[in-house]
Amino acid sequence: MYANIGNIDRVVRLILGIGLIILVVTNMIGVWGWLGIIMILTALIKTCPAYTILGINTCTKSHHEF
Repeated sequence: MYANIGNIDRVVRLILGIGLIILVVTNMIGVWGWLGIIMILTALIKTCPAYTILGINTCTKSHHEF
């Protein structure tokens, strides 16, 4: 499995994912905010299935493989 998420992309996904979950827990947004879990998981595993399908890669060549 190849990494296709770069470091900046990972940090943004983590921040947004955590932010969405906080907003759901505080009842500021609806259930769709739980999608933040997917953002966090993709940041942790460094691979995004949607990026694979679309042919997007934000990872540098030195970090391309796990």
